[in-house]
Amino acid sequence: MKTIQSFRDLAVWQRSIELSVQIYALTRSFPKEEIFGLTNQLRRASVSISSNIAEGHSRLTKGEFINFLSIARGSNAEVRSQLILARHLKFGEESLIAQCEALATEISRMLNALIPSLKSQPQKPNS
Repeated sequence: MKTIQSFRDLAVWQRSIELSVQIYALTRSFPKEEIFGLTNQLRRASVSISSNIAEGHSRLTKGEFINFLSIARGSNAEVRSQLILARHLKFGEESLIAQCEALATEISRMLNALIPSLKSQPQKPNS
């Protein structure tokens, strides 16, 4: 098993970067009047996922990392909800929405597995 030395080594962070790239591609075709609405909301929420994973991994304690993973999980839920809204409003290409939803679902599963895994690890000194 590969040692995690950086947040960049985390598969969930890598997938969340991929999700943000896909969200940006999807929202390019949203109506221009949505630039400060759903376009901005989706982009910010998707970027928040990878940002919180990275920040949490860089914190000093496992508890802080878990907290930031929880925030990332909330941002991922925002993205999933906003993708449903985009579909109902008929914003964006259906195939891109489906790709984003699949990535968000995968990220959700990964976070939902990582958090309890970290909780079950013994606490290290000074953590």
